Amino acid sequence: MKKIFVVGITGASGAVYGVRLVQQLLLHDYKVHLLVTEAGWQVFREELEWDTSDRDAVIQEHFPSVNGELHYHTLRDFTAPVASGSYRSDAMVILPCSMGTMSGIAHGASGNLLERTADVMLKEGKKLVIVPRETPLNVIQLENMTKLAQAGARIVPAMPGYYHKPRTMDDIINFVVGKVLDTLDVPHELFRRWGE
Repeated sequence: MKKIFVVGITGASGAVYGVRLVQQLLLHDYKVHLLVTEAGWQVFREELEWDTSDRDAVIQEHFPSVNGELHYHTLRDFTAPVASGSYRSDAMVILPCSMGTMSGIAHGASGNLLERTADVMLKEGKKLVIVPRETPLNVIQLENMTKLAQAGARIVPAMPGYYHKPRTMDDIINFVVGKVLDTLDVPHELFRRWGE
């Protein structure tokens, strides 16, 4: 049975990380439930220069389900399977995770489908990976990260390493996405490991 992952993309800078993660999961034959916040759609437009006027077309163009299976849900769709603890998803990644979304999850707000799904992962004891992309951090943000880590989430900041001698932007993106895939126990060859 193929693993099922939920990926949330929020309005923090670095949407390309989330895009690359979804593409890698689909390439390796996993089922992916994709959630994108309104601010995430804005970052697609501003950073990636995508025309987001037709969101279905964006999903089809940039997230081709060549091997895997993609399901896109709007944030108001609380009937989506991922909103329930009885649905058997394996893990959720929020990449990048804005400080607003992180605060909502840390305080159990469940104000949209992304926050609700993260809450489900925590209450069911499933893997929740938060990838913050913010600097500098204030004490409230650090406390929210601590609260989530104490609740069982993994915090994987978008901090690329340089020991593999990256030469391109893709090398840096792949390092961060590769670290997330490592956290999910998903095999990949996105970067050269230390000692290899």
